[in-house]
Amino acid sequence: MLSERIFNISNQKDFNEIALEVFSFQFQHNNVYREFCQLLKRNPENVSTIKHIPFLPIEFFKKKKVISGENPTEIIFTSSGTTGATTSKHYVSDLKVYEESFLKAFELFYGNPEEIVILALLPSYLERQGSSLIYMVHSLINRSKYHESGFYLDDLDSLHKKLKELDKSGKKILLLGVSFALLDLVETYEFNLNNTTVMETGGMKGRRKEMIREELHQILSKGFGVEKIHSEYGMTELLSQAYSQGDGIFDTPPWMKILIRDPEDALSYLPKHKTGGINVIDLANFNSCSFIATQDLGKKTHNNQTEILGRFDNSDIRGCNLLIL
Repeated sequence: MLSERIFNISNQKDFNEIALEVFSFQFQHNNVYREFCQLLKRNPENVSTIKHIPFLPIEFFKKKKVISGENPTEIIFTSSGTTGATTSKHYVSDLKVYEESFLKAFELFYGNPEEIVILALLPSYLERQGSSLIYMVHSLINRSKYHESGFYLDDLDSLHKKLKELDKSGKKILLLGVSFALLDLVETYEFNLNNTTVMETGGMKGRRKEMIREELHQILSKGFGVEKIHSEYGMTELLSQAYSQGDGIFDTPPWMKILIRDPEDALSYLPKHKTGGINVIDLANFNSCSFIATQDLGKKTHNNQTEILGRFDNSDIRGCNLLIL
């Protein structure tokens, strides 16, 4: 099975071979992607490396049904957006693949969710339908063996008391929150946490003025009394997530890769330490499109991690984990 091979990738050679196989499959079975590739005169016969694979601009998910094959849709994930804005739609034909992707990646970076108290402060996501992030976090919470795990909408006082109590108990705690809600929490209450990982999952969602990541993390780090603020990088159009354990430097699971394209030439790539557009290969997304050109900016570090920097100025703010520079 393709999914089994994808989630057992262990080296670059395996990744490259499966990526080319997925490209060939999607070229044949994804009408939107095939038409895009044909415009660029790229096909499985003349594409021999992953850097020759065309990356579909993420805007296509706003106007087209981007799906590979004819399997029925199990769920449609939708992006957040301002009132009246066109949102992206991701037609997912196999939820088990999504579940395997986010669970394996979470375990890789944070361990077994059964052994973690998971607290979620995601009001802007809970207030709408179709959030892939809510689906993921809900599933992780259900796997936690601790009854304290759960969502908090706007009851910050209860969360404050629960977080302090849990942190003193010595249990392993993860607090996931959208940036504006985490700021609300630390501006209202004082913390000095020792056993809690704080992870921000997105920007201000129109609730506050945007700020650069360094400023946000500095405020949150001081407010919670933790050394580093973690981050999640995911989006509606993908089935995998990258994670940062501090300073906006992200690692990907073995079936996901980030490339940095030249902003002046979308078919060329930049060396390490040069800022450009982020292209994402998400092999778990083989039933949709695994090769996405995002509107995000980043650069590769010396050890091939990715620093997420912000967004192109002319792109709209959407429901993924980025802050304006």
